[in-house]
Amino acid sequence: MKVCVLPGDGIGPEIVGEAVRVLEALRGDGIRLEMETALLGGCAVDAAGDPYPEETRRLARAADAVLLGAVGGPRYDTLPREQRPERGLLGIRKDLGLFANLRPAVLYPELANASSLKPEVVVGLDILIVRELTGDIYFGEPRGIETRGGERVGINTMIYSESEIRRIARVSFEAARKRSRRLCSVDKMNVLECTQLWRDVVTDEAKNHPDVELSHMLVDNAAMQLVRNPKQFDVMVTGNMFGDILSDEASMLTGSIGMLPSASLDEKGKGLYEPIHGSAPDIAGQGVANPLATILSTAMMLRYTFGQEAAAARVEGAVKQVLRQGLRTADIFEAGMKKVGTREMGDAVIAALRAAN
Repeated sequence: MKVCVLPGDGIGPEIVGEAVRVLEALRGDGIRLEMETALLGGCAVDAAGDPYPEETRRLARAADAVLLGAVGGPRYDTLPREQRPERGLLGIRKDLGLFANLRPAVLYPELANASSLKPEVVVGLDILIVRELTGDIYFGEPRGIETRGGERVGINTMIYSESEIRRIARVSFEAARKRSRRLCSVDKMNVLECTQLWRDVVTDEAKNHPDVELSHMLVDNAAMQLVRNPKQFDVMVTGNMFGDILSDEASMLTGSIGMLPSASLDEKGKGLYEPIHGSAPDIAGQGVANPLATILSTAMMLRYTFGQEAAAARVEGAVKQVLRQGLRTADIFEAGMKKVGTREMGDAVIAALRAAN
């Protein structure tokens, strides 16, 4: 099982380092992994002038899975757009055909008080947001900034083909089948023709999944409902831009964006796994970043790409155990708990893994 490791920028090397240690601990228990490290994002621009260098492209294509930290930082904001770290992230997603982004938002009981909402609103929260990743306004053409009538105008095009919508709908229906068989499709069909097509295709695809209850919701209402009554949702599916926004909103229901992993999959199960948070350059190098989302991303990797359900469950169980023990990084700390750093949290997860073996 070949893994391409991309630490990235900011806190990326620190959190990925702990996730790699967890994978190495599992490898010692019989999980066979080969890991190679490469550059993506700002560090790749610094070293090679390209946010997605050819060597990284080669390793990523040859791997079965990719483990990514985070990319970007303020010092790259003035670079030409094609050299910005985010172009590397968009580039690898497109290059590997990673069209389905799975973002679970699960509230651990021990973190109920860390949520920005009242505990009674979020206790028991367990949502899966499925976001289409390679279409929509992020990739549509034409795009750019041009001059019209003597002033600059910005242009981006929201576009989806029927086949793109249908394949992400299939992934969503299959995910719902493995949970409570409820799927909510989010669009803006009342004003956007592109998302009218989205609703039409998802509705048609529902005929092939009669055992799943399908509902529809406009994105502005969905954003409101996520903070009003989030437990009404189980699986949500939406386009690239709406999914980007809603999944970050859902992350804060859980207490910290530092707790949420994600998987971006192709049609055959190859995936890129990453925490949904950013590179946090303001705390980089301080040893205080929360590595749990990245560690949980390795659990998703073991489950979705490698079919190692038992190993995935062990990693998730180890994370739950360290939370029960009261260990907290700064982002999820509360009175009465023990504040630990990045390395200490990694040590605790590995110890819990070994204790449960």
